Amino acid sequence: MHQTRWSLSRWTSEVVPGIFVGSVSARVRDELWNAVTEVVGTGAALLLHPATTEQGYAIRTAGTRRRVPVDFDGLTLIRMTAAPKVKGMQSPF
Repeated sequence: MHQTRWSLSRWTSEVVPGIFVGSVSARVRDELWNAVTEVVGTGAALLLHPATTEQGYAIRTAGTRRRVPVDFDGLTLIRMTAAPKVKGMQSPF
């Protein structure tokens, strides 16, 4: 992950820990995304980039997350999934 973080910070700005913002070419964006998806592991990653869609952007995700992008007649909407259940926890009911 260290090498990936270095690559991200070389091409973008880390505005808060773990959040990178920048304007790069499609080729650089795709190379950075490939590097991120290789090391995401049990974490989560999200990429928003300009695209010729009704919304003007596209969303890519990798890893585990509760918010899942879903195509709905050409629009990307976000569907929430159930929170993961914690093993060993019992309901008081």
